[in-house]
Amino acid sequence: MSLLHPQLAAFSAVLEEGSFEAAARRLSLTQSAISQRIKALEDRLGQVLIVRQSPCHPTPAGEQLLRRVRPMQTLEAEVLADFLPDADLPHRNVCVAVNDDSLETWFLPALAALHNAHGYTFDLRVGDQDHTLDLLRDGSALGAVTADAKALQGCNVYPLGTMRYVAIAAPAFSARYFGAGVRAASLATAPMIVFNRKDRLQARYLRNVTRAVLTPPVHYLPTSTGFVDAAALGLGWCLVPESLAAPALQRQRVVELDPTRWIDVPLYWQHAAIRSTTLQRITTALREAAGKVLRDP
Repeated sequence: MSLLHPQLAAFSAVLEEGSFEAAARRLSLTQSAISQRIKALEDRLGQVLIVRQSPCHPTPAGEQLLRRVRPMQTLEAEVLADFLPDADLPHRNVCVAVNDDSLETWFLPALAALHNAHGYTFDLRVGDQDHTLDLLRDGSALGAVTADAKALQGCNVYPLGTMRYVAIAAPAFSARYFGAGVRAASLATAPMIVFNRKDRLQARYLRNVTRAVLTPPVHYLPTSTGFVDAAALGLGWCLVPESLAAPALQRQRVVELDPTRWIDVPLYWQHAAIRSTTLQRITTALREAAGKVLRDP
């Protein structure tokens, strides 16, 4: 059951599922019916809304529309639950953008608490904390954990706390490259582990320590938990959240390059500024879970 206009429901389903065929399966319609609804919506608005590729993605006009449709869907689910409490209503996924380090440290307990208390299911989109806001901006997500304190237009922002990153390496690696200290010469030659090409955290550390532009050898390893293992195996040095590093530091699998230097990244929760019980509950749960792991804002 849906109160949303059939054309908007088809539009949202195509972008969430990534194809017209998958959207048709979800809505129990034919692929032709989905195509007709999308075409009618585009004709009505006078703009192309969806790029027909694999996977389908929104045009700039589609992003603008999706930003409006996402909150409508959340409010619709709340209205149906309030007025039809005994109906067998389908669960609606809440799409949230989160950085990988938060997902691996404090985020999951909040989702589990929300699911157990309210039955919510989630569609997580994972990206670097400096880029998750793009997923809120383009309408892909209803809310985002981000390093950006400035609220997007039409959004609310709440501080979550500060994630501290410490630089670690295997003891033998540290002795080999940093026996004389963490300096520009050693940082220029020591292999460095980076999450992906968008990750600028290690580069920030280099600038903070040396004030120089360095180009050390780089391993790209898109897994937060794998960073600790990679460092312990001597693959290179890296920055990891202190809570992830703690067990390996205690067992002396890794050491800190310099205990007096670290990177602090303040994190924030941003979501569409609507009066929604769902978003209020998510905000409360995220702030409580973050407060148990992150440092004070």
